[in-house]
Amino acid sequence: MAFLQIQLDNTPSPAQLVTNTLMGSGVSVSNVTFQGSNLQRGKFTQNTSNIGLFNGVVLSNGEISDISSSGSADITTAFFTPGDAALLATAKSVTTNPDAALIDETSDAAILEFDFIPTGNNVQFRFVFASEEYTDYINSAYNDVFAFYLTGQNPAGGNYTNQNMALVPGTQLPITVSTIYPPISGAPGLNQQFYLGNPIGHAFNGFTTPISVQFPVVCGQVYHFKFAIADCSDSSFDSAIFLEGGSFTSEPLQVSYEQPNGTGNQTLYESCGSGKVVISRPAGATGLIDTVKVQQLGSALPGFDYDTLASNQIFAVGEDSLILMINPVVDGITEGQETIQLVIQLASLCGSIYSDTILIHLMDPPNLQINETDTLLRCKQDSIALFAIPNGGMPPMTISWSTGATGNSITVPADSNGVFNYIVTSTEFCGSSKIDSVTLVINQTLKVDTTYSEPATCEPVGVVYGFGSGFTGVPLYHWNGPGQSNPAGIDATVWTERSPGWYYFTITDDVCTVMDSVLVGMKQPPQAQAQFQPQVGCAPFTTTFFNNSQNASFYKWNFGNGQLLETSSTTPIEQTYTQDALVQLIAIEGECTDTTTVAIVLAHCGCMDINALNFDPQAVLPLNNLCKYPDPTVTEHNVFTPNGDGDNDFFFLSPKNTKSVELIVINRWGDVVFQNKGVNPAWNGRNENGEFVAEGVYFYRYTLIGKEDQVLEGEGFLHLMR
Repeated sequence: MAFLQIQLDNTPSPAQLVTNTLMGSGVSVSNVTFQGSNLQRGKFTQNTSNIGLFNGVVLSNGEISDISSSGSADITTAFFTPGDAALLATAKSVTTNPDAALIDETSDAAILEFDFIPTGNNVQFRFVFASEEYTDYINSAYNDVFAFYLTGQNPAGGNYTNQNMALVPGTQLPITVSTIYPPISGAPGLNQQFYLGNPIGHAFNGFTTPISVQFPVVCGQVYHFKFAIADCSDSSFDSAIFLEGGSFTSEPLQVSYEQPNGTGNQTLYESCGSGKVVISRPAGATGLIDTVKVQQLGSALPGFDYDTLASNQIFAVGEDSLILMINPVVDGITEGQETIQLVIQLASLCGSIYSDTILIHLMDPPNLQINETDTLLRCKQDSIALFAIPNGGMPPMTISWSTGATGNSITVPADSNGVFNYIVTSTEFCGSSKIDSVTLVINQTLKVDTTYSEPATCEPVGVVYGFGSGFTGVPLYHWNGPGQSNPAGIDATVWTERSPGWYYFTITDDVCTVMDSVLVGMKQPPQAQAQFQPQVGCAPFTTTFFNNSQNASFYKWNFGNGQLLETSSTTPIEQTYTQDALVQLIAIEGECTDTTTVAIVLAHCGCMDINALNFDPQAVLPLNNLCKYPDPTVTEHNVFTPNGDGDNDFFFLSPKNTKSVELIVINRWGDVVFQNKGVNPAWNGRNENGEFVAEGVYFYRYTLIGKEDQVLEGEGFLHLMR
């Protein structure tokens, strides 16, 4: 949009641009000329661009109307008009540009020249340089050139002769894209503190910060000034110089005023310290003694209302400023506003008289006021803001509260009835104070007296009740919930058939609204729990069921074996199963039920003795009383040698399919020398006293008991040898 860009106007004549736009005070101008196309010069206004100068004169080696264009297109206009020899010499003198010597011509020059006579001893102005050659053509032969050439008497001796004043501050380098630029591709920049690279409202790739030019002159002498800019080596990529409007000045005298509080507001109170008038002269004039005349006018009387000032004030050698202290007299008389008007005059070296006037308003001690408003609340709330605005004193003015807070407003609690006073103190810069109070009255009569609820079960049978008092007019009751944002609601004091959750009760009368909340709880629902022991068995399997249900008063059993039971008792119940079954228990409390199931899985049972004739490898529980075994057998031995050599030291039988063996050994005289019973008893050749018996033949008898209690008896002879 056009109003967002820099505004440009090329209709003013060169003389109008210099006289009406560029020139400030202390300079008279004549002989204004311009070389180049009228499209290359004009007046600019900053608008919302960031060029850094409010308005002024712009010169370009291209068409100035392109400056406000938007987008990424390059700004290029070629007029194919002459260049300038002085500009070519300046371009080739840039020592930081390695390709400066390759610059062989200039073209499309825009040159604005004029004569001027300064009335002071210094001249100053400000400018900005901008270019489309940033940053692609740094240190190349394609560097647009500009210069500000001065010709005239030099106060230091000799003359200025086409001396370029457009230099990088603090150096003798002409300003180009190769003397002011940022770091590029890892390489360091040069004088980058003067570079800006984020254009807003104009289309140049880069531009400088506002740069000041100041040079000494001899007042009353005629000087010639030449502003010039041109293309170098080609006619591509335009550049421009922006000269700040009103900045070309020669001021021998400046007067300013400072309040006791450091501001420039030209008001002074009798009780608030001293004001300060500062008279400044240019830095180049400090080598002289100057006399400043001070004339004291206005309705305030010197010596009565303020201390008299000396009519002659002297600038000593080396001084660039004088300070006049305005000391008011505190007389205790109410006089209203008075004025102190000081006329400051200084004669320049060329005979001109420069005059400036400062007007100071002298006031009686401040009449402090605090504008505050007491507040009445008919309805309580969490908090409220109270305000107090001070006026009538010297700024800055401060506000402090009895709460310890500062500022024009504070936030205080407003959640209980009563009258609350907050003391506020206003203090102005001079130290005078004013104390006032802000009163907050809270008078809420409406309230919620009672909220009550009855719990719900698994059905929405909860109830909420609410009652209030202190009504103004006819109250409106409202419940909503569960949850504060739930749109479900009713305009009543009682709400039935509610599910569990928070419910919010609101009463609104003619002036206020109050709210409360209540929780509808939930009765513990029944929980069916059943266990049985033992959990594993063989058919027929008998187990005992235990009812561990909670929050229930009645139960229904389906045992899965054809047996049903309805009971209010939780006494253990025994049931028998011949096959797998699913058992169901329903726990009941009112309308609410809960169901649980348990599974009865009978084990695979059978003979688990691998020696049995009917061994069942699939069995997981034994039914060994069902095992079938063969009859017992025995292998008999008739010789053993109990001599302790570890070989055949015991006499024993070799039975099969037995669970016990009884062995009796008798000598030839009929005496029992060994008798024992067990799985397979063995005789070591000793008698019951532990003594070895004699060698010889012995008689033995045995009784075998089979695994199914079969009986096998036998006898034989054995030969004991040592």
